[in-house]
Amino acid sequence: MANNKTATIAVRAGINNDKHHGAVVAPIHLSSTYSLTGFNEKREFDYSRTGNPTRATFAEAVAELEQGAHGIVTSTGMSSVHLLCQLLAVDDLVVIPHDCYGGSYRLFSHLAKRGLFKLVVVDQNDSDALEQALAQKPKLVLIETPSNPLLRIVDIKAVTEASHRAGALVAVDNTFLSPVLQQPLLLGADIVFHSTTKYINGHSDVVGGVLVTKDKELGEQLAWWANCIGITGSAFDSYLSLRGLKTLPIRMKQHQSNADAVAKFLAGHPAVEQVYYPGLADHPGHAIACKQQKSFGAMLSFEVKGGVEAVKSLFDNLSLFTLAQSLGGVESLISHPSTMTHAGMELEAQLVAGISQSLVRISVGIEDIDDIINDLDAGLTASQSGLDNTGPEKKLTDKASAASNSEPSLRVVADNDQQTKPFSFNPALASLW
Repeated sequence: MANNKTATIAVRAGINNDKHHGAVVAPIHLSSTYSLTGFNEKREFDYSRTGNPTRATFAEAVAELEQGAHGIVTSTGMSSVHLLCQLLAVDDLVVIPHDCYGGSYRLFSHLAKRGLFKLVVVDQNDSDALEQALAQKPKLVLIETPSNPLLRIVDIKAVTEASHRAGALVAVDNTFLSPVLQQPLLLGADIVFHSTTKYINGHSDVVGGVLVTKDKELGEQLAWWANCIGITGSAFDSYLSLRGLKTLPIRMKQHQSNADAVAKFLAGHPAVEQVYYPGLADHPGHAIACKQQKSFGAMLSFEVKGGVEAVKSLFDNLSLFTLAQSLGGVESLISHPSTMTHAGMELEAQLVAGISQSLVRISVGIEDIDDIINDLDAGLTASQSGLDNTGPEKKLTDKASAASNSEPSLRVVADNDQQTKPFSFNPALASLW
């Protein structure tokens, strides 16, 4: 299917590949192990952690959509991020964005504090700070665009070219857009990865991840590590994700249409302080998004006037949106990044990333757009009832904004004293981690 369009590749993935019974849809192979044909004579698959027919079909489909050489399906999105870490040695340096997903930040920062590698956290839109980071000759540069949760846009091609000149590999988190709307490998990146829990599966019933490499040899190296540390995805989850993949292009069209309408509605609502959505012409990254994306996606965030109390009231007065973590399902979800998706980040790191207590993130579903907007309107209107927008919650938001603006753009996380600092686990946050 080398010359086929994206929608055709997605729909046809695994179709008619059953050579035994002629099943039109790719069958699910649940066997944990496979027989040898004789002494030391292995078939293509011998043990499901190492290789599974259903998982292989799904991996090949995503790799083709991303136009990469090798796909690796993992048990979770974070497993894919952890897999990247297998490329690193103690003296290697990793550069990550200051506003990346909280789980990614948590993983890299805590592994760096254990001394497994060195880490620099940087605002990748600050050219001077990025140049300083790359001058240290990193082994790996992580890009997340649009960022979670503030939808900042990074120029993948420019950052990748600069990173390659410094001798670094570049890995891009493409979860927010999917390969339907953005293909980082075509922009120069070496690796692209997704939480397939999100848009690729699209139905909030699977937790999984996938990583695709541009180079076949690098892919084989990472596949070896995936098998070695035991993070490969299950056959059943691969089967469900492959089924979800078939409707990805048509789902993204509806997601996108709805999100565009919601962003414009929120931009004009009196209860909303600011909207973060690259599809709006006044978004700082709008021009770059137009250049490297096919469209703007269905994720957006906004600041609610009135701070935390207004956010609580908003959540309490919604009937269609579900207050829950995750994103990318057909249903509309809403969340509070500071206490949910980014609870794994220290408060200081949240402030540096610009995550305030009044920030709300939504994953716009594919329900009727009138119902979506009516629900948000009711919740936002209720959120302003009886609130004093000059009170302590507003001051907290202002403090967060000020801290974000005053913090340096380049921070070295893995200082020697931090590397020896023991990990501290807060049981109260267990459900959020």
